[in-house]
Order: sequence, then structure tokens, then C-alpha cells
Amino acid sequence: MKYLLFISSLFCLGVFPVVSCQNQNQNQEIANEYRYQCPMKCEGEKQYSQVGTCPICHMDLQKINTENAISLEDNSILPTSIFNLSSSWTTQDKETITLKDLNGQVLVMVMIYTSCKAACPRLVADMRNIFDKVSRDDVKYIFVSIDPSTDTPERLKAFAIENQMDNEQWLFLRGNEDDVRELANVLAVKYKQIAPLDFSHSNIISVIDPSGLLVYQQEGLGANSNSIQQVVDKINDLFL
Repeated sequence: MKYLLFISSLFCLGVFPVVSCQNQNQNQEIANEYRYQCPMKCEGEKQYSQVGTCPICHMDLQKINTENAISLEDNSILPTSIFNLSSSWTTQDKETITLKDLNGQVLVMVMIYTSCKAACPRLVADMRNIFDKVSRDDVKYIFVSIDPSTDTPERLKAFAIENQMDNEQWLFLRGNEDDVRELANVLAVKYKQIAPLDFSHSNIISVIDPSGLLVYQQEGLGANSNSIQQVVDKINDLFL
């Protein structure tokens, strides 16, 4: 869900040929009071002086108060939460969901494609390793396809069954290309199609807390036991 940005009408006073000193002072105070920032903080704490969109994820910039009084459209969701994304996804069971539907759950997320024969099987093994070590039934393990044209719900379902991940803790998501790219930008996952059924992509495992905040990331690809344990520890810390 993208934010609605409300711009003070005082900014429009510049169209008149004469502006009083009082109005100029008011305009300056407003310019000093409010700035704009990507709700996902793709560029860290970088701020802008004018309304616009993030050059990374293309979400509308959120108006912030320089005194740190941030106005939220929904007080239950923080501005940096992935639950603010308005994208719609189809699961391996042909159900349509939004990321906000996952609100309140710990999420472990990777981006793969089912026809991959190199990196993705190792990422799948990493996720299985994390699942076995966490041993909790209140964590959701999510695979997001970067090849939605090939990875139909039927194909994702078959992949889940093949890898013994066909239960409610495992979620396979398919979205349109724009939504996939938006989520990838938020998670700092880079990918590029290099052949009809082949992609070059980042191998990042992301841990997301129940409010939708990205709290930890680890490079996958057959990660060593110490790296896997760090992911497990971060997940368990969220339940303390």
C-alpha cells in the first residue's frame, strides 16, 4: 500500500507575482519542517526536499517531520515495513494474497526460480537447514519467483511437493514482473535474465520480523554452519 502524500497549499503561492515577507517566512518554515524519504529506506537515511518517488524501489516518498514525528496512514504498520507494498501475489495453492496478509509472522524469504540448476537448489537446501534448526511452527518460509512467466502456481506446487515443502509453513509466491522487481529492490536482491530459462541473481536470505521490518540478511549458497546458525539465532531472538 503506497502512501498518500499531502502537500501544503502554501507551496503553491509562488505562482503569484507578489508574495509577502510573512508568506515567504511561512514557506521557509514549512520547507524546514518537512522533508521526504523512501518508506523502505532504500538509500538509508537520505532525505529529499520535494515530493517524488524513490529512485531505487519507485515507491512514493513519505513526508517526514524533522522532529521525527512521522505521520503514518496506518499506525499499526511502520513506514519501513514491507507490508506497505501494495503488490498482489499468487501462491502455489492459487490463492491471492498481499504481503500485508503476512502481518504478525516471522518471515524467512529468498528469491529463486524453479528451473535453476545451480544456485537455487543450494538456496533451497539452506532454507531447509534453517527450518530444521529453528524447529518452530510459527515461522513462514517464503520463496519468491523471479521468473513469473515460467513459474506458474502449478509449477510452484510441484516444486514444493518435490522438495517436501508442501505444508503451511512453506509459501511460494508468483507476482507480475513489476511487483517482483519492486520487492527485489526492497530486499537488495539483484537479478537479470541471461537466457530464456536462465537468470543471474543475488543469493540473499532475508529475515523479516512480525511488523514487516527487514532485520537480518545472510548470503546463501550452501552457507557454512556458522552462517546458518547466525540466521537461526536471529530468528529465535525475535521470539524473546
